Amino acid sequence: MLRRFAVMIMTCVFLASTAFAGVTENVKKTVDDVVRIVADKSLKKHEQERRQTLKKAISVIFDYSEMAKRSLGKYWNQRTPAERKQFTDLFASLLENSYAGKIESYNNEKIDYLKETLDGNYAEVRSKVITPKRDEYSLDYRLLNENGKWMVYDVVIEGVSLVSNYRTQFNKIITASGYNELVKKLQAKTDELKAP
Repeated sequence: MLRRFAVMIMTCVFLASTAFAGVTENVKKTVDDVVRIVADKSLKKHEQERRQTLKKAISVIFDYSEMAKRSLGKYWNQRTPAERKQFTDLFASLLENSYAGKIESYNNEKIDYLKETLDGNYAEVRSKVITPKRDEYSLDYRLLNENGKWMVYDVVIEGVSLVSNYRTQFNKIITASGYNELVKKLQAKTDELKAP
């Protein structure tokens, strides 16, 4: 009986460590892919191709639909299915282009993966970015398990949630000028970020 109990504990520890490695490894693999793309000298000459390759790598792990829903907050339920799709597409384009733009300025920063926490279908991977000048900042990924696949639904930089930050901005625009004005602003920002 004691032996069976010990085996059960060891199995739980093994499964927990496997789950730990799985979530962090998913994030690490995507970040490594992005860094590899940015460092690829042959792609530097082909900006559009590099941007498309970056977007594809990022979209593997980012759940734009969940991020859009959380960013719109209480206004999400008021939208029609067509409006939700339009908003999600605009939001995804905004994130892809702004994230890709920032990533393209990568300059040999080092990324340390510090800790992972699991809570049911939610996980958080904490990391630290160290610049060549030895400056450090925290970069944490919040993930949701969707049908066995861990997907990022929020990124927290130096304690500031990307989703909460957007939600605050979107709420201000909707309160002041209405939902349609938010869509116009998102479209204009997306067009600006897409421009070479």
